[in-house]
Amino acid sequence: MGDQVFFLRPANGEWIQFADCSVKVSISRRLTRTVIHGGEGDDLIDEGAESAIYVVRGALDLDQYKQVLTIFRAGQPYIHEPYEENEKKVVFSRFEFDGETKEFEFEFIEDIV
Repeated sequence: MGDQVFFLRPANGEWIQFADCSVKVSISRRLTRTVIHGGEGDDLIDEGAESAIYVVRGALDLDQYKQVLTIFRAGQPYIHEPYEENEKKVVFSRFEFDGETKEFEFEFIEDIV
């Protein structure tokens, strides 16, 4: 897997630690694009906001699987952002788990507060 440690917690709960993970982040700017028919080109406006998607991969046991599934179904959790080293409120958008290999993949979308 990876060599990173990842932390996740429910909105009103304790942190859960996942060792030996890999964490990938993709950050996008929000843009408005106006295409004018009959004119040349288009207008791009930078709205000044960013949105981040975090993909975390690793392995977990059945007890951790049950904890994560509860968090997934409960609402908006928090993650410890490993690169900026701060707490972020996120939407838990996707949770994949392979029962044979015990490998997981989480996808979180940052909730801009």
